[in-house]
Amino acid sequence: MMPVMRTNNWIPSVFNDLFDVDFMPKANCTAPAINVKESDEAYTVELAAPGMKKEDFNVHINDEGNLIIKMEQKNEKKEDKNTRYLRREFSYSKFEQTLILPDDVRKDAISAKVEYGVLTVELPKLIEEKVKVSRQIDIA
Repeated sequence: MMPVMRTNNWIPSVFNDLFDVDFMPKANCTAPAINVKESDEAYTVELAAPGMKKEDFNVHINDEGNLIIKMEQKNEKKEDKNTRYLRREFSYSKFEQTLILPDDVRKDAISAKVEYGVLTVELPKLIEEKVKVSRQIDIA
């Protein structure tokens, strides 16, 4: 008598057979990790983007006052005439994130930089000067 091995992975194989067709390409996408920090002076947005250069980014504020971060990178290798591809894959990354800015951000002083694979966007806060209103009140 032969023992029967049972596995619990029969459901994924059914779905693979159902969805693994040519007209439904496999999605292989990941969004970069984003950190948002707050200090007394500013908000800081950090976006992990290893291997990206500053030319690959577009950071701007739209008409509604939201911060838009776009990232796009294409890696295409030039074809060698003496080489025949058996399989060829292009590396292409595209990402867009919209962040609604708080009311206390100085939109004219926002800055961004790319360093060590991290895009850092500094959002300085508006500094409100607190006026002391101590005074003597006359009694009528």
